[in-house]
Amino acid sequence: MDPLEIIQKYYPENSKAYPILVDHSRLVTDKALDLALDHPELELDLKFVEEAAMLHDIGIYLTNAPEIGCYGEHPYLRHGYLGSHIIAREGFPKHALVCERHTGTGLTKDDIVKMNFPIVPRDMRPVSLEEQLICFSDKFYSKSKPGKEKSVEGVRKSMAKYGEHHVKKFDLWCEMFL
Repeated sequence: MDPLEIIQKYYPENSKAYPILVDHSRLVTDKALDLALDHPELELDLKFVEEAAMLHDIGIYLTNAPEIGCYGEHPYLRHGYLGSHIIAREGFPKHALVCERHTGTGLTKDDIVKMNFPIVPRDMRPVSLEEQLICFSDKFYSKSKPGKEKSVEGVRKSMAKYGEHHVKKFDLWCEMFL
């Protein structure tokens, strides 16, 4: 599977969103692969990490985020599960789970209800180590600030507004992956 071929089915290469998505996805992919190689004891599936990290944000074009060239009708928070449907239709259900589960440190049903998020309440937390690694790596890069890696403290600060349990999960991932 070539993730870029799948991305190109949904994003014209001359669109504003295409380079933003591809650049962000490459940064996340490179970080995830570097961390995976630093931890051979975790026995991570590197091919899966590479493919799924490149595809994790494929659903952004369906959201209303004009600052990154996305003119869909859905709130940005829905990009994960929308992308999950796309990748599942492409025939990659395991990769689709990464799309769905990468928001924050993963969303619980309680998070969705308490924060009144515009998505169906259900558990959407990363399960496999590969899912967790991609989710973790994604926290260091913003599509609105291309190429700039956030510090661990910067990520912690951004996680805090969603609840202390997200900070604790991120800290656990720091211990696992850094």
